[in-house]
Amino acid sequence: MWHRMVSDLMTTSVARVNRDTGFKEIAKLLAERDITAVPVVDDDDRPLGVVSEADLLRKEAAQLDPAGLLPVLHAGPTDRAKAEATTAEGLMNSPAVTARPQWTAVEAAQAMERHHVKRLPVVDEADRLVGVISRADLLRVFLRSDSAIREEISGEVLLRTLGIAPDAVAVRVVGGRVSLKGTVQRKSAVPVVVRLCQGVDGVVDVSAELLYRDDDTATTPEATSRRAGLAT
Repeated sequence: MWHRMVSDLMTTSVARVNRDTGFKEIAKLLAERDITAVPVVDDDDRPLGVVSEADLLRKEAAQLDPAGLLPVLHAGPTDRAKAEATTAEGLMNSPAVTARPQWTAVEAAQAMERHHVKRLPVVDEADRLVGVISRADLLRVFLRSDSAIREEISGEVLLRTLGIAPDAVAVRVVGGRVSLKGTVQRKSAVPVVVRLCQGVDGVVDVSAELLYRDDDTATTPEATSRRAGLAT
């Protein structure tokens, strides 16, 4: 069982600008490359920050309406500075929040969520830019085929990780939704099976109808010897 790595999902042909790159040059680059943001790097190709379309649009939003029909926006100091900036150094959001190629897709997604960003420059051991990973790249894990998901659950999760024979639990996957039905040896294994299946890349949801032979969670001898139980 393994998660897709950032190196498997990132874009390696990366546009970049330096801190002195002008406003119009950045806007042209975004349009030509059909991208929404670009890393700003230093002379050693180490990311300093990121300039996005939103950063560029602050200048447009700060313009006065010639007809006088629109209200004047009262921006804070940071937004005013960005609206007045003419180079990448003044426009960018910094410091850059970066990822590593060996990160899992889960780690990258958590970093994006934690820092409220839509993309991460990817850097090597020397902190030099080697790629960019975006939300769209991470969503590619959900394009995995149902058969690939089923094979990983049956072979990696159930058999190799948990030692559950293929004929003990039937696995059905439709549209990334996993259904499990069968019998496991111990009751304590039921939530473990469900949790590990939920962690497989491409899984949208897991439902389980799992019986168990032994209740190893019981606290009394009578309950311990009891057989049965339907768990979901």
